[in-house]
Amino acid sequence: MHLIDHVRQMAEYNRWMNQKLYDACEKLSADQLSENRGAFFGSILGTLNHIMVADTIWLKRFAASGVSSLKVLDAVPYPESLEARLFDNLEELRERREQLDQLLLELADHVDDAALQGVITYKSLKGAAFSKVFFSILMHVFNHQTHHRGQVSTLFSQSGIDIGVMDLAAMLPDV
Repeated sequence: MHLIDHVRQMAEYNRWMNQKLYDACEKLSADQLSENRGAFFGSILGTLNHIMVADTIWLKRFAASGVSSLKVLDAVPYPESLEARLFDNLEELRERREQLDQLLLELADHVDDAALQGVITYKSLKGAAFSKVFFSILMHVFNHQTHHRGQVSTLFSQSGIDIGVMDLAAMLPDV
């Protein structure tokens, strides 16, 4: 499998899982979504906002490194912290989530294995400079989402909501 095929697969999995999470959110009231449940980012909405913040930061870093398909994010403000609350309601949060998921899919259409093996240079929110292999950082973006989606899944289960299978293997084709 080429790196770009793996990126496409992860972007598709990412979108599928985010759709499942946001569909489950529709079963809860605004108060239930905002209720502090003791998670890293407090509530379901807080955790979904954090995922959005991290994705926005990374995608803007990729755009600044020359990934032209992401230039549409130039108009999106750079989050000030990992705890930033970008949206207070599910509708706006979902709309941006779908936009970012589409951008991740488009990224897979606009980069190749050579670009994925290249280096991305960026600064942390605290100003520390880093240079990392693009593919590795992109896998981190997907892994970060998976980590926090697992937390949200636990919060749903505490509310009696089963969002179903979350495993990547469930969407992989049989060979």
